[in-house]
Amino acid sequence: MKKLSLIATLLLAVLLLQKCTKDTISESATSSTLLFAVINDTTWNADTIHASVTYTAATNSKVFSCNAIGDNKGLTWAVTQSNSTNTSGFPISVNYNADAAGLNTFVFNTTQRNSLGNLALAPLGTVKPGSGTLVISAIDSVKKTVTGTFSFTAILNNYDNNGNIISTTVSQISAGAFNNLPYTFSSN
Repeated sequence: MKKLSLIATLLLAVLLLQKCTKDTISESATSSTLLFAVINDTTWNADTIHASVTYTAATNSKVFSCNAIGDNKGLTWAVTQSNSTNTSGFPISVNYNADAAGLNTFVFNTTQRNSLGNLALAPLGTVKPGSGTLVISAIDSVKKTVTGTFSFTAILNNYDNNGNIISTTVSQISAGAFNNLPYTFSSN
């Protein structure tokens, strides 16, 4: 069943990429799903998404960030464009890879109860440099929508009371895509 789901998701991703059209402003893929991914061989869809592009004049940089939640799981990323200008767009066809400097970060979250007993999203692993990639394939800075793909591997070490690793949880996030995802733009 998991293999069938993975094959169906990959086929959908290929079809979406083949249906792309090009014009002078942007490229756009057609899909009713704004953001989805395959998490450990299971297709996941986000139902709450916040995406933004923020320009910071002091550092002359721009950050594209997204926080997506659905089915008690969450994905968060932030990728940085250095030497940027104060516009709402973002370069396309650039691989933004997870890095040690923290300029490009990816996080996989899951719902857990905090010390007060309330449900909250907690990181389910860290993404090591080179094990996460995001590519923006189209952006429309007038309509403020963005399309692209992402994938990463999150690793969580589980420790005993003495600080020894007792197990490792690996979460594979693959075939991720966002399609005409609305975003906000701010400048500071």
